Amino acid sequence: MRILGIIPSRYASTRLPGKPLVDIGGRSMVQRVVEQARRCTGLAAVVVATDDERVADHVRGFGGEVVMTSPDHPSGTDRCFEALERLGRDRFDAVVNIQGDEPFIEPAQIDEVCAALRKAPGGIATLAQVVTDDRDLDDAGEVLITTDVHMDALYFSRAAIPFLRDPGNGPRHARFRYLKHVGLYAYTAEALSAIVRLKPSSLELAEALEQLRWLEHGHKVRIGLTDHPSFCVDTPADLEEARRRVGA
Repeated sequence: MRILGIIPSRYASTRLPGKPLVDIGGRSMVQRVVEQARRCTGLAAVVVATDDERVADHVRGFGGEVVMTSPDHPSGTDRCFEALERLGRDRFDAVVNIQGDEPFIEPAQIDEVCAALRKAPGGIATLAQVVTDDRDLDDAGEVLITTDVHMDALYFSRAAIPFLRDPGNGPRHARFRYLKHVGLYAYTAEALSAIVRLKPSSLELAEALEQLRWLEHGHKVRIGLTDHPSFCVDTPADLEEARRRVGA
């Protein structure tokens, strides 16, 4: 399976303007993501998908591959599909949507989602981590997942699912193996083509989670497990932390 890694990268960001080009220890955010993605073994190629010439020129400047896409896409999924179409769907069997704001993403994590995709009956895969802190269960910024016995998703929610009727004493995560979502997606070209044509669903609108649209329309999403932590740079405070991590 030839898998293309696509890094959607928009210049506009309300909380951190010019996010792809911010400096983190002498290298830009987008350069760090590209370099990490290139280190994984599961990808045949890595490309940045952007709608901004400043980002495109910068990526070309450090030797990265870039494809220009529309500024009107509502999600990274749609941007990935346009990038695949522009590059030629016959060149690749599948796509990994790599978040452009994770400068420290582990290459092994990308390989993990590629491995999950190869076993995914619905042609869609993503990752999850086992919850080890009850604070994640009460954080609406964390997305929890329930799965069936085959590790296909039953539901994604910003609420702690399942509800523990008898939580007992001690931490809730010790009573049930809760899973929290890691926002790294992989799709076969066929599955990606199908899901971008779906209209927003009621569950998606209720929870503001795009993946619920896929489930509501009957698409299976295989969940792979990862031990690698994620760190997204989405605010000035996150950027300060990223610079601290590299000693800048």
